[in-house]
Amino acid sequence: MDGWLQRRLFQNLWMKLLSLLLAVGLWYAIAHDPIASVEVRAPIEFSLPDNIVIDSNAFTQAQVLLRGPKRLIHHLEAGDVRAEVDLSNVQPGERTFELRVHAPQDLEVVQIIPSQFHLTFDSRDTRTIEIHPRITGNFDKGVKVARVIADPAQVTVTGPHRRVEALDAASTDPVDASGTVSSGTYMTHVYVSDPLIQVMHPQAIRVTVIMESAGGKTKK
Repeated sequence: MDGWLQRRLFQNLWMKLLSLLLAVGLWYAIAHDPIASVEVRAPIEFSLPDNIVIDSNAFTQAQVLLRGPKRLIHHLEAGDVRAEVDLSNVQPGERTFELRVHAPQDLEVVQIIPSQFHLTFDSRDTRTIEIHPRITGNFDKGVKVARVIADPAQVTVTGPHRRVEALDAASTDPVDASGTVSSGTYMTHVYVSDPLIQVMHPQAIRVTVIMESAGGKTKK
């Protein structure tokens, strides 16, 4: 029996010693891994009901301070840290939310900026409004702009109800019609100054500028 135990003990001895050394080395590395801190920017994830929109400026990223083993800090990748807030049941009005951060295991979340934020919500509204082109330029003496035609003449916008209702018309990027004597056609883009209102299906706008003489006759 003693011979059998001896053979079993010394069988693959080098492999056993190597495994022991690796285990000790791993334990030592973990036990003596210095603690480090790092600041990362994490995108804020949230979803809204289809009929609700945000009616105030909102943060899109959170500044997160993490603390943990240096080896884990060095191996952080984009997407390992993310922030989220639950907006699934919001209704029109104002609310304050706590921000939750998800980070890899063994990393401590020390600080979140902002840790909470205040948002205003409104029901979503969609409306079709006219396009009023912006015409600029220097013209010959004796002529002036008689008519401006936009094609298409209207655009559909969507956004918070109160903001959409208060919008009279959409504008365009400035169209420089300098030197136009009778008429000229220019391509431009529609523009809404309110950043919380979205232009649906944006497309190039064809603007035709028709001139007339100072006396009121259309130039030919």
